[in-house]
Parts: sequence; C-alpha cells; structure tokens
Amino acid sequence: MVSFGSKALPLRRLGGIMGDEDNSHKRSRKKMGMSRKPDKQSNYFDANVNKNGSGRGSQRQSDSETRRSVVRKQVDPETTKYFSEIANLIESNGVDMEERSVVCGNALEEARGKEFELATDYYLSHTMQTLLEGCDVNSLCSFLQSCAKDFPSIAMDRSGSHVAETAIKSLSQHLQDNDVYSVIEDTLNAICKVIVKNPGDLMCDCYGSHVLRSLLSLFKGVPLDSSEFNRRKSSSVLAERLNFKAFRADTDISPQAVQGFPGLLDFLVSGMSKCIQNNIKTMQVDQYSSLVLQSALKLLAGDEEKLLQIIPILIGCTREEILEGDSIKTTKARNILYLMKETAFSHLMEVALEVAPEVLYNEMFTKVFRNSLFELSSHHCGNFVIQALISHAGSLDQMEVIWEELGSKFKDLLKMGKSGVIASLIAASQRLHIYEHKCCEALAMAVHSSNESSTCIVPRILFLDSYFYCEDKSNWNWPSGAKMHVMGSLILQGVFRFQNEFIQPFITSITSLNADNILEAAKDSGGARVIEAFLSSDASAKLKRRIIMKLRGHFGELSLQSSGSFTVEKCFTVGNISLREAIVSELLTVQSELWNTKQGPHLMRKLDVDGFAARPDQWRSRQESKQSTFNEFYSTFGSSETKPSKNSSFLSDDSKKTSQPNKIKQMREEIAHLQTSPAPFLSTTGFKRKPNKPENSSKKFARNSADDDVPKVKNKSKNIVTDT
Repeated sequence: MVSFGSKALPLRRLGGIMGDEDNSHKRSRKKMGMSRKPDKQSNYFDANVNKNGSGRGSQRQSDSETRRSVVRKQVDPETTKYFSEIANLIESNGVDMEERSVVCGNALEEARGKEFELATDYYLSHTMQTLLEGCDVNSLCSFLQSCAKDFPSIAMDRSGSHVAETAIKSLSQHLQDNDVYSVIEDTLNAICKVIVKNPGDLMCDCYGSHVLRSLLSLFKGVPLDSSEFNRRKSSSVLAERLNFKAFRADTDISPQAVQGFPGLLDFLVSGMSKCIQNNIKTMQVDQYSSLVLQSALKLLAGDEEKLLQIIPILIGCTREEILEGDSIKTTKARNILYLMKETAFSHLMEVALEVAPEVLYNEMFTKVFRNSLFELSSHHCGNFVIQALISHAGSLDQMEVIWEELGSKFKDLLKMGKSGVIASLIAASQRLHIYEHKCCEALAMAVHSSNESSTCIVPRILFLDSYFYCEDKSNWNWPSGAKMHVMGSLILQGVFRFQNEFIQPFITSITSLNADNILEAAKDSGGARVIEAFLSSDASAKLKRRIIMKLRGHFGELSLQSSGSFTVEKCFTVGNISLREAIVSELLTVQSELWNTKQGPHLMRKLDVDGFAARPDQWRSRQESKQSTFNEFYSTFGSSETKPSKNSSFLSDDSKKTSQPNKIKQMREEIAHLQTSPAPFLSTTGFKRKPNKPENSSKKFARNSADDDVPKVKNKSKNIVTDT
C-alpha cells in the first residue's frame, strides 16, 4: 500500500521500467501540450545534459567551456511506482481540490534527495510539473532549496528544463501574496548563488538559456507569460523603426504585474557580466547566450548605470573608457564590425543600440559605424544592425553622416534586397525633419530614370523584387496576380506621410494607375495600406476621389476581406456625399454576408448602413451635420495646424454656406450628442488600430500585418498599424 496524504491506494503493476510506456503518461503529455521526445537510445538516461547550439553564421567552439559532466542515477522501481500512482490519482480526479495541495506537498517530500533524477526523467518529469503546480508555496520552496545545487543541471536537461520553468512560474503566481515574499526571496537567492558560480553553462545551453531568461523576468517582476521580452514580434520592432508607434527603449516595456527582486537581478547580471569578460569570444557569437543577453538588456532598459556596465563589455570595452571619452580603439572597432556579420552578435547589437544610453550610442556611432554604413548595409546580417542604428539616431549631425554615406546608394540597396535600410532612413528623415525632399527624390530616381514617366514609380516599388530581378527593366509591366512586396508597401506608406510638395511624383504615379491595378492593390494587404496612406496624405480631395472612383462597384467585395474593410472605411471617410451613398449602397447588397465576418459588424455600424437603408434622407442629413459641426468647431477653437483643409471636406459649397451655427453652446451640444453614439462593435475586443499621428489616440478595429521581410529579431511582433 502507498499513502497519498490521507488516502491509501494499492500499488498497480507497471510496465517494465526500461520498456513499455504507461498510457496515463501519454495522455498526460497530450493534455499538457508537451513536445519533448525520448532519446531513442535510452528512455531513462539523459547523457546529453548540456547541449551545444549553433546559430546561423556561427558555430560555438565545443572546447571553449569546461562543462561539469552529470550522470543521472536510475530512478528505483519503488519510487517510479509511487509517482506513477500519484499521476494516475491526480489525473483521474481522485483528489479533492482541498486535498490536492496536501497530496502534492507529501509527494514532493518523498522526492527529497531524488529531485535531479525525477526532474530529468522523461516520464516522471511530467508528474513533477503537476506536483509543483498544485503544491503550496512552502512545499515548492522546500523542493527548490533541496535541489538548488543541482538546479543548473536540471535546467540544462531536455525534460528538467520544463520542470524548472514550471517551478519558476509557480513562484511568480505565489508572489501575489505579499506574506510569502521573503520565503521566495530566500529560495531564489539560494538558486542564484549556485548559478553565478558558472552562468556560462546556462547561457550557452539551448534549454538552460530559456530557464535563465525566465529567472531574469521573474527578478524584474515581468509576467512570465508576457511575450514582450523573450518573443517580441518582429512586426513590433518594425512599427517602432518606421514611426508607426513610439519607441519604448527608455521605459519598462511591460507593466509589472508581480513584485520583483531588484537585488537578485543585479546580482545575477553582475555574475553574467564577469562570465562574459572571461569568455567574451564565445559569448559574442553563441546564439543562446545572445538570447539571454538580449532579454537582460531589455529588462535593464532605462537603467543607464547597469547598461553602461554590460554593453561596453559586449563590445570589448570598459565603462571607464566610454565615460572618460577614450576612443574605442581602431582594432576593437574593426573586430566589432566583423562580429556584426555574425547572426547572434548582430541580434544582440540591435537590442544594444535600442537601449544604449546616449553617451554610449554616440561613441559607437562615431568610432564603430562611421565610414562603414554601406558595407554593413550590404550584409545579410549587418543591414539589420544599420536599421536599428538609423532608427535611433537622435541628432541632425548623425543624420548628415548617414545621408552622406547612404543617400546615393538607394538603388544599390534595393538591388541587393536591403530595402529595410531605406525604409528606416525615410522614417528617420521624417522623424527628425531633415533630408525629407532628398529622400523622396533619391527613392524615385532609384526606380526610374529621368527619361521615363513618373507613373511607373509606385508600381515598381510595390513589386520591388519583380522589378529588380527583371533583366529587361524597360519592358517591365505590372505582374498581375503577384503578391506585393511587404517592405515596398511600407516604404510607400512612409512616403505618403511627407508633405505634399515632396511627393508629387508619387502622387502622380498612384493616381495614374488604372482601375484594375487599384482593385488588385486594394485586395492585397500591403497594397491596401498604401491606398489608405495616400487617402490620409496631404494630396487634394479631388485626387483622392479619383482613386475612390476606380473602386466603385467593388466596395461590397472589398468589405468582406479583413484588410479591404479598412480601405472601404477610409474611402467612406474621404469621399463626398455621393461617393458615401454609393459605398453604403454596395454594402447593402452584401450585408447578410458582412454580418458574419469579423470586421463586418464594426463596418456596418461605423457607416450606419441600416440607417441608410431605413431613411436615406435622414442618413444624408446626419452625414452633412457631423462634418459641418466638426469643421466649424475646429475653425473656432482649433489651431492653425488642426483646422481642416478645404481639400479635405466632402461637402459642396452650398452645404457649407447653410450650416453655420448660431451659438457655440449648440455646437458643443451637438458634438457631445454625436460622440455619445454607440461604440463600434469591436472597440472593446482588444483589436486596436494605431493612427499614423501619435496625437490621435482614438481606438479602432485593427488588422494583422504581414511579417515578411522584417528585421530579424525573429521572435519578437505587435501589429504594423496605420491611420484610420
């Protein structure tokens, strides 16, 4: 008989210890969503506790680290049966919720002295995870303190790493109770002391690096299920670099949901820094240590003191050299440039440039990157570092250096497929208000010659690869049915945010597209955003309506597409009354299908399609009243920058003359009435669409952005969003 808390159950006959799998564990693995596979050579022995990883463009030297060889003992049959019965009991719901914590705590007590063997066992490790999730905080901390000396070995095991991360996540959940903070801190302190003796083992291990990143997040007080640090989407990084949203480098990236351990964070980061100094050549090119260091840098964002300690070490300098103004030696600069062509180090440098204090950024810009911008921009890894560098340029002098080296290289960069560098340069030019006209001229000249019509500019940028891979470029035509280039569409979105006088060739080109090409662009997610960006630009209302007219007869079709619905909404906003009526009339023909789409209810309410169907005259009156009221309000109270332009109004001259209010109070009351109308259907569902201009904070239904051809922070995103 085996005792489980207050219950006593008979032992069941298990399959051979080294043979058949228990079916209950198979079911358990499926429920837990685990993807670990047992070693074909041995079910119970993990000889490969430490894994060597290789990144693209670099190989970690196997003899660069002296690893402690750990041989795990076989779990004895009696213990195996005990924990198998525990797993069956919990899985069959044979334990009340009130008794579950006691049963899990008693089982963990039985594991004392055998934690390493049980945690690294392929089958029993799942049971250990269940116990760690179900026990109380005292049993959890007791287990971790007992195995603290073996924690690094557990973390570097294929199965044990899951157990370690489960324990860390459970600790994070218990931190919601302030009374247990000191107990958890003592436990983590014991683990941290073991790790800092040789953090390089964990940093360079494919399993251990994940556990270490979870520990860093816990110490900072960041929720472990947050993807902001460890798996930040590349689309999120791209949105920042192209001015779609504000940078957050000098603030906490994610709100703190739990209490952190700042002292332990400093202690662990200091231990990692010393390890980097002693093993700098390995750490700079190892892909797993690069991931750990990226997480650490993001967590330290805004803490200049800490960043000035760790970033100089990564580039082979010291904090004192930077602060005292000593130049980064030429030999060191050349070595840094060489390393930025390695995948792991280039990832690391992107984050370092993002969070670096100004004094450090300026030193690296001047001593490392200057006179090497085009060389790095031409490299398949280095070009992403240059994108980060340009995106964080903060002075006009730096932009002058960037333009001097890259301003004449637009065509070369596009030929090499490095369009991301150009996109970052255009965004930086717009952000710092320098070289705006020159950027537009250089981009136009890169895709067409002086003896060609400017009508070809937009199509060639929409299909960058197709155009530049074409041998006979003079006879290149719109490739019907092909997907539009993601970065090309982002470049055009940035271009249409410039002032009207800078982008005349681009305006001429997009308005010259025939109806079929406009429709094909509107059906493409990237092309649709370009159309919306043009409709939001400073171009005249007449030219915008020319584009809208080419989509007549297809608004119903477009509204059924997730991306096309935004284009329909933008056309409605920009169009005059007759165009608005035409759009709503087309939506009426597909309203039954539209209500069944994700975006349909929002669009139907925003355009008041039902109101138009019921009372067309009142619908038209409401549309005129809304626009005239807001125009008059802004003309009275708005600044010169906020007054609507004549070109942006959809009303006829007659309607403008007859809509003057008698009293400001009446205007305010009418605006308040309009603003209290029901919120859009999806306004509270978490789908938000970021406007082009940061001062406009209205929330709208958002769509996902394609992640092709994006900076290679390959595991990061947020959606790329545009103005609605």
